[in-house]
Amino acid sequence: MSEQTIVTLRDVARAAKVHPGTASRAINPATRSQVKVATAERVLAAAAELGYRVNPIARSLRTNRSLTVGVLIPDLTNPFYPPIVRGVEDELSVASYVALVANTDNDAAKETRVLETLRERQVDGLIVMTAKRKHPSLVELAATGMPMVLVSRDVDGLKVSGVMLDDEEAIEMAVDALYGLGHRRIAHVAGPRTVSTAVSRRQAFLRATKRASGVSATVLESAQFSIEAGRIACGRLLEEHPDITGIVAANDMIALGCLSALAESGRSCPGDVSVIGVNDSQFLDHTAPPLSTVSVPKYEMGRSAAQLLLSQIQASGGRPAAEVRQMKPDLKLRGSTGPAPG
Repeated sequence: MSEQTIVTLRDVARAAKVHPGTASRAINPATRSQVKVATAERVLAAAAELGYRVNPIARSLRTNRSLTVGVLIPDLTNPFYPPIVRGVEDELSVASYVALVANTDNDAAKETRVLETLRERQVDGLIVMTAKRKHPSLVELAATGMPMVLVSRDVDGLKVSGVMLDDEEAIEMAVDALYGLGHRRIAHVAGPRTVSTAVSRRQAFLRATKRASGVSATVLESAQFSIEAGRIACGRLLEEHPDITGIVAANDMIALGCLSALAESGRSCPGDVSVIGVNDSQFLDHTAPPLSTVSVPKYEMGRSAAQLLLSQIQASGGRPAAEVRQMKPDLKLRGSTGPAPG
């Protein structure tokens, strides 16, 4: 056909000698398994030869779906989130879906506005890394039947599918590592209590240190999951508890702030104080000293979240029951941890 000719699905079906419905299922990755392999290959070959391109508008009209998914992240500058988004996008693309990514700056009001905008754009579902534990707007939206998956952070009163890190095991790994190095005066620089992960990691720290014989445990809260907030919180910790020798930070950003606070106070890391973060963000092996951390399978979390959401969107005969997948952490000890002094 000439370049000016618009190739239709019927043209492809005619060339492959199949019904247009069969051609449609073969071309759509989400329904390709419903067609015999040989038939699908014949349809795809015909589509390639004719230069057929899927018309997303036409498809959305036929299926009553926009083929878009809203993805909300709380802090675009935090290197924890891009690998998750990449995993989401890669998994969605297999089903011909596109992610509309929005940054909320950990602001619940902004998050609510973004949610309303995505709803107006008729996204087929939402993947949310929410800014706050208490979020009535999300609860109300889920009640309307909007397919939704939470990642990393939970919301009070919201019973939907999610992909979460095993915070209990992650923090226990960090505490056990410091304990094994001889540390007995261990502190936790926690995240803000308005975020679910901050609460779960704080509680996990208190449980882990309670089980460890002879440990003196201290908790001090950081105002945000950020380097600057971590620096301020750790500075206060060092003033109030100068005998601390080990720190478990609620995430890597807070941990990097702790490294800055230690340098400002004239203490060496790990000579005087050892530090462990959580998340294993990119480039941590190039900090000074390289930061020990509990690694999180971020890309896999994103893919898993997209799989859960697509199963809701594509379900026939009722939505699947809410499923929470818990991801396993992995400890990575680097230069910021060492034996307890003295």
